[in-house]
Amino acid sequence: MKNPDQFSGMKVLVLGLAKSGFAAANMLHEAGAEIVVNDASPEEGNQEAHLLKEKGIEVICGGHPPEILEFGFDLVVKNPGIPYSNIVIEKAIQKGIPVWTEVELAYRISEAPVIAVTGSNGKTTTTTLLFHILNIGGKKPLIAGNIGTVATSVAQEAHSDQLIVMEVSSFQLAGTEMFKPHIAIWTNLYDAHLDYHGSPEAYAQAKANITKNQTAEDYLIYNADQPELLEHRKDSHATMVPFSLSGRTESGISADEQFIYWKGEPYAERAMIKLPGRHNLENILAATAAAILMDCDKETVEDVLSSFTGVRHRMQFVKEIKGRKFYNDSKATNTLATKSALSSFELPTILIAGGLDRGHSFEELRPHMTHVKSVIAVGETAERFNEFASSCGISQITAAGTMDDAIQQAYGQSEPGDVILLSPACASWDQYKNFEQRGDAFIEAVMKL
Repeated sequence: MKNPDQFSGMKVLVLGLAKSGFAAANMLHEAGAEIVVNDASPEEGNQEAHLLKEKGIEVICGGHPPEILEFGFDLVVKNPGIPYSNIVIEKAIQKGIPVWTEVELAYRISEAPVIAVTGSNGKTTTTTLLFHILNIGGKKPLIAGNIGTVATSVAQEAHSDQLIVMEVSSFQLAGTEMFKPHIAIWTNLYDAHLDYHGSPEAYAQAKANITKNQTAEDYLIYNADQPELLEHRKDSHATMVPFSLSGRTESGISADEQFIYWKGEPYAERAMIKLPGRHNLENILAATAAAILMDCDKETVEDVLSSFTGVRHRMQFVKEIKGRKFYNDSKATNTLATKSALSSFELPTILIAGGLDRGHSFEELRPHMTHVKSVIAVGETAERFNEFASSCGISQITAAGTMDDAIQQAYGQSEPGDVILLSPACASWDQYKNFEQRGDAFIEAVMKL
């Protein structure tokens, strides 16, 4: 761990537990900081709170009292999900107390260089793909961040001859100060999380924090096909590495219908790529560029591109049964994600969609429904989604009460050469605990065939 004494003697408020707060509290306690932890959940049943108390750490549960700042803290480390409208956060900022998320802690203690990945979509696929390339290439990578492994915990164990590939969200990036990845990847920029950030500009600025401290010795890999993103990379001092699907370019990495190009020269044939979809090609270009910058050999990159079939629940190829290909895209909890999924295929597609009814429109999907031969709708939005499908001219429309029923119907309606795609365009909470549980139900139902 780098500079273990940098937090010694500091008074730190850890606001919010869950995995990130628990890891931050433990790390700071071991580094000699005086810690107070404040979690909104009741103490009863709060396992993390009890474990921290056993170490002698003061834990205050059951709400976020504004008077807690009277302890005279030098630093607040907040859970990324706690908004800046929280009264304790507002008062801390007014008092001039730094407010970080734990990725800032991770950066400050990591001996290993960081490759950070952000974007409105594609973060997890890009992070996972890059990790696989680096791993096979012998670069000893670690994976961390929003992908599920707490960055602070990973950084504590990292050594200087390793790399940390870190997926970072806008929530996490908003709470950074010195965070400076050696390679930053910004996949795309669409309006999202406006209820948290308050405006598109604030959301974009949080994303732009991924490159704000970079210098010319660092790299920013960014989507050159998005004018919105181009505006926000202008303030970066990093060496620019654009990626583009608009054909062969002389700078960065690009692709046309036949090749991937590195600095204008053919690098790999697109035909070898296993992962479908234009949006996934963007992720592939970004990950490949980072791998090249980290001196991974071409053979390693091609080996992974020809075998990588996606991240679980994100356009995940599940199985081919008698000529029907099944894809699990349960992570598609909005129309933007389902639009990307539908645009990935030109084959006849049977779409399983629907879920929690938030009242949002499906109109954004209309141009991409042309090769959908039938729709099986599930969940609260089943009736609305089927009405939309009917208005798109799709005649084969049914509803299913369970995922098993949906798969049986889809298989019965399909022919060899068809794609059967779960891409719900809705959240899962009407029927499932989360999108992972919904995707697992899809996989289980496919395997029963």
